[in-house]
Amino acid sequence: MSDGSPATSDDELLARWRAGDTAAGNELCERYVDPLYRFFRSKTLVGTEDLVQRTLTALVEAHERFAGRSTFRAYVYGIARNIFRTDLRQRMNLDYDPDFSTQSLEDLAPSPSSALGKAREQQLLAAALRRISVDHQIALELYYWEGLTGPELAELLDISEPTVRSRLRRAKESLRSAMLTLGASPGAADSSLSGFEKPEGDDTAKK
Repeated sequence: MSDGSPATSDDELLARWRAGDTAAGNELCERYVDPLYRFFRSKTLVGTEDLVQRTLTALVEAHERFAGRSTFRAYVYGIARNIFRTDLRQRMNLDYDPDFSTQSLEDLAPSPSSALGKAREQQLLAAALRRISVDHQIALELYYWEGLTGPELAELLDISEPTVRSRLRRAKESLRSAMLTLGASPGAADSSLSGFEKPEGDDTAKK
């Protein structure tokens, strides 16, 4: 029985792509279309498709430069993070590079909460994610929802693995605090945070 993992690994497809197998490259890029949509959709209300396409274009141009220090998927999300930073700076006419380690999306691009979801709890969670630092948001989403490991996040965010563990703890604390500030009850906040549980097989968040 399949465990749900891809039949061909990213590394295998990348090696074939670098050897001239265009179909392998197409398959590898296609593998990340849906994850990239999720990555951008939680951070912007407009231009998601364009951001996905720009990330895939950048990936095609940069796949030969992947040095293998971490996993290929961490490399993909690193490109997406840089694409988003550039887009945000241009869209908001900022004369500086946003500091994702301290600034939230609400700091950089405030938006009406009515556009963030249908259910009250979903609205609060989406709005709260926009109020924590972008790097905290990225860490939570990629670790708990996309299944990246501690080492992958360390490479992507250019921090140490112990810092990943503390960042995840602080991110959850910040998210809960933001939800309470937005009017969520402690029970509703805790219920929303239940979606940020440790992926099976990775103890990063508990060490």
